[in-house]
Amino acid sequence: MKLGLGSYAFRWSIGIKDRQPPTPMTAMEVLEIAHGHGLSVVQYADNLPLDRLSAEDHLALKARANAYGMTLEVGTQSFNSEELARYIPIGQRIGSNILRVALDAEDALIPVPDLAAQLRELLPDGKAAGLRFAIENHFNYPSPRMVQLLDTVADDALGVCLDVANSICAGEWPMETVRMLAPYAINLHFKDYQITPDPYGVGFRIHGTPLGEGRAELTQVLDALSDRDPDMSVILEHWLPHSDDMEATRALEHEWLGRTVAAAKTLVAGR
Repeated sequence: MKLGLGSYAFRWSIGIKDRQPPTPMTAMEVLEIAHGHGLSVVQYADNLPLDRLSAEDHLALKARANAYGMTLEVGTQSFNSEELARYIPIGQRIGSNILRVALDAEDALIPVPDLAAQLRELLPDGKAAGLRFAIENHFNYPSPRMVQLLDTVADDALGVCLDVANSICAGEWPMETVRMLAPYAINLHFKDYQITPDPYGVGFRIHGTPLGEGRAELTQVLDALSDRDPDMSVILEHWLPHSDDMEATRALEHEWLGRTVAAAKTLVAGR
């Protein structure tokens, strides 16, 4: 398995919604950080959209990654056929072999046959560019519906970007999601989480932790993927909550990543 860094590991340093840093982290900086941690892949998600960069910028990223012996992957958020068509040449330009698409609540409103038909139209261009589409299980797209979509399309160029924690929001415990989606997985988003009670006893909160410090069944996840492509990329992310001190929060992203990378290297050793 190839360990990689996802851009969502630096959501606060890159900036998201109203939480924008004075100097946002760039795509090249994310690549340099991944290289510094000895990782072999960078996956740029929708929080660092590559369609806002020039073709020259894409080629510069690819050249730097090549020099480091690393590979790059690209992704978008929600299904939009025009956006996906725009990302196919970007993926080809940077040498990506997958195009990750995170499906969510609005996508769940599209009838599966309609969504499958739209995906089928895009697959030939994706294949020509050397890309497979990796559909991520996101917060409000149930895994049974994902399986229905994949089986309807029934094409090896379409698979799953398996996130180990997202589907808790869809009412699924992580290993339930893993058992359903592992047979289709071509990419893994590896993160950890903890559940803590509300201090006043009003329910509980699910929040992120560095890898190996929460309750995610990480070894079992990897075991469930043992028959998949041994070169599958394992993309490291985390759900670091922000604080009132955003400078401290952004510094903590680097600390969490160091702990996460150390745990990940131990977990995937020999796999």
